[in-house]
Amino acid sequence: MWSVCKKEINQFFSSLTGYIAILLFLLVNGVFLFLLKGSSIFDSGYASLDKFFELAPWILIFLVPAISMRSLSEEYREGTFELLQTMPVTNWQIILGKYFSILVIILFVIVPTLLYVFTIKTLSVAGIDSGGIAGSYLGLMFLAATFASISLCCSGFTNNAVVAFLISAFACLIIYFGFGALSKLRVFQGNADYYLEMLGIDFHYQSISRGVVDSRDIIYFLSLIFFFLLITVKSLHKR
Repeated sequence: MWSVCKKEINQFFSSLTGYIAILLFLLVNGVFLFLLKGSSIFDSGYASLDKFFELAPWILIFLVPAISMRSLSEEYREGTFELLQTMPVTNWQIILGKYFSILVIILFVIVPTLLYVFTIKTLSVAGIDSGGIAGSYLGLMFLAATFASISLCCSGFTNNAVVAFLISAFACLIIYFGFGALSKLRVFQGNADYYLEMLGIDFHYQSISRGVVDSRDIIYFLSLIFFFLLITVKSLHKR
């Protein structure tokens, strides 16, 4: 499993693609948070990173599929999946190896954003809400881990990396915002709106981002991750 994980990480950073993905994530966040009027942290007048945690899910919806799109689709297209099957590893070990490699890459992307915390803390007079920021980062990691499982699953259904990216981005978008949008329809108001909203990722991400770590939110994320990884393994069995 770890050999598969190491191979994926080395492959990602062996080209400029990996470094460009990290730089783009930091650049887009930096421009929105420090330069653009209306979204700049300085315009709010508060020592808070709420703007960052509101913007980050939108970027991750496209960034995580971009990182994950080649994980299985390239193996199918180049015919190396059959070679991988001859190795003394199970399908679960293959999937977990690739999944953990995506998580490590995402960690490389998110860790540099701690510079934003240091910047805001240095510029603030009264200090910052460290507990709330820690909870928000925890929610962001769970969110990215869930997107990674969805994207890896979508990559296992096609041998075209571009198609895998489009399907993954669409799936992440729907599961993140779709249930919340459905819950606002008049037909569900007062009946199933709350339960529909709870099915969406956004509901649980916002809950953890408030700094309150609820076991129900953690169970939700872990269940969703396991569900998509299980589907991915089942798709490998069919092949």
